[in-house]
Amino acid sequence: MRKRHGRYGFDAPWALAGLLFGAAVLLALAVLSFTLDILPAGIAFLFGSLYTLASATSYVYTTRRGKFAVWAEELERLEGGERLLDLGCGRGAVLLQAARRLERGRATGIDLWRSRDQPGNGETVTRTNAEAEGVSERVELVTGDMRDLPFGDEAFDVVVSSQAVHDIPAQDGREQAVREAHRVLRPGGLMLIADFRHTPAYEATLRGLGVVDIRRRDAGWRFWHGGPWLRTEILEARKPAA
Repeated sequence: MRKRHGRYGFDAPWALAGLLFGAAVLLALAVLSFTLDILPAGIAFLFGSLYTLASATSYVYTTRRGKFAVWAEELERLEGGERLLDLGCGRGAVLLQAARRLERGRATGIDLWRSRDQPGNGETVTRTNAEAEGVSERVELVTGDMRDLPFGDEAFDVVVSSQAVHDIPAQDGREQAVREAHRVLRPGGLMLIADFRHTPAYEATLRGLGVVDIRRRDAGWRFWHGGPWLRTEILEARKPAA
C-alpha cells in the first residue's frame, strides 16, 4: 500500500480510550485477585483484559491501516476520468486516495466539518492533506449537508461514503442522504457506502428508488473497529442506466 503523507487522525478516539481504560481496569482487578489468592477471578479478569486489549489493537489497526487498504482495493475500479463525490469526507482518508487515481477526473468532498467523532476535523486540515498527498489540483471541498447536496442531478460518476451516513441521528435524515446520493449519481454510476450501521436500511431506500443492482458485503477483519461486533459492511450499487 502506498505511503500516506497526510494526517488522518483516529476514528472516534474516545472509543479507543475506553477500550484501553477497560483493559487497564481489568488487568488491575486480575492482579488484585491473584494477590488475594482468588485464582478463578484472577484468570477471568486477565482473560478479559487481554481480550479488551486485542479489541483496542484491532481498532488502532483499522483506523491507521486497515480501512485504507480496503478502500484502496475498492477504488481500483476507477478508470481515471471520473467525477467522484465523497459524502462526509472528513480529513480525506478516502477522498484523497480516490484523487490519486483520478488523473483526468475530479474528486469532490462534502462535510459539515464537525469534530465530534474526529477531533481536529476541518476543511483546512483536509486541504493541507491534499497538498501533502500532491492531489490538491484534483480536489474540491464543499461545506454542506449530505441531506441537501448543493449539486445538480446526475453530476457525478461515483459516490462514496465511509462511516459517515450513520452520524445522521434520525432515520428519515439517513434516508434523505441516500436519496440525495442517488439523485446526484449519473445513470450507470457507482455508489459505495461503507458503514457499520444501517446498511440494510440504505439498501431498502435504494430499492425503493428502483435500484436493483445492489449487494451488501462484509468488508472483512481489516475494517473491524474493535472486533466482529463492529464489522463494516460495504453497500455497492449501480444506478440503472437511462
